[in-house]
Amino acid sequence: MTMNRQRERGATLLVGMIMLLMMTLLAVTAFRINKNELQIVGNAQQKAQMLPAAQAAIEQTVSSTRFMTTPANAIASPCNGANTTCSDFNGDGASDVVVKVTPTCVSTQILPVGALDYADPNDAGCLINVGQDFGVVGATNNNSMCANMLWDIQAKATDTVRETQITVNQGAAIRAEAINPCP
Repeated sequence: MTMNRQRERGATLLVGMIMLLMMTLLAVTAFRINKNELQIVGNAQQKAQMLPAAQAAIEQTVSSTRFMTTPANAIASPCNGANTTCSDFNGDGASDVVVKVTPTCVSTQILPVGALDYADPNDAGCLINVGQDFGVVGATNNNSMCANMLWDIQAKATDTVRETQITVNQGAAIRAEAINPCP
């Protein structure tokens, strides 16, 4: 049996081209999947670096009572303007993450005298100088000298290289003097 060369009209060439096209599509798809996975890992690493920086800035803010009196200048030694902290993760001396902290007073609730424990030393300061205007109609109001203040402290961390951001909110309840309501 001999094959007739005229009957072969490039079927092998066509099948070879289709196989090469399929191999190219597989290679491009594998490259794109790998690239997407690397982006996901990079984003997770950025989040893992920025989240502790934001949390540290919140802790630095809450560790002082300065944010209750001057919320616009709550951090004692800012790096890039008021209420900012900077973190250097790779040790090159440049800030990798800048965190802007914004403390906001949500509410102030003055504590009534009846809600205080007279034996608790923390409550004793709230009972000093409580108005006792007996004999004057409408003078007593049963309020102590303390109030519970609820604060929302927001930290927005920004990566200085990629300009990505992460925002962390944390609430803080603090007992303070009733004469200083939310600023």
